[in-house]
Amino acid sequence: MTIKKPLAIKQPEVGRIIRDSRLAFGLTQEQFANTLGVTYSTINRWENGHTKPSPLAMEKIERMLQEIGEQFN
Repeated sequence: MTIKKPLAIKQPEVGRIIRDSRLAFGLTQEQFANTLGVTYSTINRWENGHTKPSPLAMEKIERMLQEIGEQFN
């Protein structure tokens, strides 16, 4: 799974991508946050459109989703 560059997608779309990806892999916001090394409230703010992940966070998210996806193949 490849995520578009963070500056190329708008905030609501970023939140949906994060939520949809997290749910597709059966992760809670807390599990997703622990895996990324951020707080639950950070994930919640991203998904609800209050804040946007930094470019570094987007890279971590993409890497994590690729690793999880490989486990399912």
